[in-house]
Amino acid sequence: MNINVSAAFMLAAGITALGVPATVFGAEGRGVATFAVAVTTVHDLKAVFATVESVDSVAARTRIGGTVAGLVVDEGARVEAGQSIARVEDPKLRPRRAVVEARIESIKSQRKLAAIALDRVAKLRRSGTASQARLDEARTDLEVVDRNLAAMTAERDLVVAEQAEGAVVAPAAGRVLKVRVTEGAVVLPGETVALIAAEAYILRMRIPERHARFIGAGDEVLVGGRGLETPRRGMRKGRVRQLYPELEQGRVVADIDVAGLGDFFVGERIPVYVATGKRRVISVPPAFLSQRHGLTYARLDDGTEVVVQTGRTGDGGVEVLSGLLAGDVLARPEPAP
Repeated sequence: MNINVSAAFMLAAGITALGVPATVFGAEGRGVATFAVAVTTVHDLKAVFATVESVDSVAARTRIGGTVAGLVVDEGARVEAGQSIARVEDPKLRPRRAVVEARIESIKSQRKLAAIALDRVAKLRRSGTASQARLDEARTDLEVVDRNLAAMTAERDLVVAEQAEGAVVAPAAGRVLKVRVTEGAVVLPGETVALIAAEAYILRMRIPERHARFIGAGDEVLVGGRGLETPRRGMRKGRVRQLYPELEQGRVVADIDVAGLGDFFVGERIPVYVATGKRRVISVPPAFLSQRHGLTYARLDDGTEVVVQTGRTGDGGVEVLSGLLAGDVLARPEPAP
């Protein structure tokens, strides 16, 4: 991964010291006869662990009480929004519906009789045999039966709706983290059947509060490879998306966006490297250094060779701890005989 050394992060300057493999830049300095030594400012990096978490975790809950009659998901299963993941049956709803259906059939029979009676009285009224009061009474009887039929039909629809609410559906698309019931278990209304991690995943890290002043929303960080990946990926960039104002046991909580995070192992720990300060260093391209007898040499432009002590290796080159000063001009080492 190539990183511009003039950017706000000279990220690789702290990578090797943290035990992270860094790229050796053998091509740096090729074709260049001399190199002017200068002091640059880099950020120190601190290694912390972040955990893979979902932005939102939602619970699939029951809407009625009863017995779990069908459980079709398990931990790790992917579900879509609105997908049925379990079914709850209330044994009282089926006989209650049967009672309502019987009452509806009874009222329908009463309506037939009321309609026949109204037709008969209407004919008698037209011939002058029946009174108007008798006709009004027959018409009212039919209206009462119609209203009773409408009430029982509505009650049947209510029972049907309650039976339909026995289906436990996923409120959002994602992956099932936990299933809290088993088939045959008795549940109450509102009880959690499964916990679902929504499809958006982030890294959540917790750093000591003394480092909080060095990090802010929008800052770039380095993210290591997931330990469960095969093969394990190298370093990649992430960006701080949010800082939480509440501290947890003396630690600042921050969310990090990173591409290709995956979505299966929620809670997996991944190394993250954040800047925790600045320091001044001398960095030299590896092409201007040579090794003999276990020592590292740098050749000045006047032909003098000096022994240097090297430190970390990063994208900017090899850090020189001693032996060189700002303003020195280095020449490429002579090839070995």
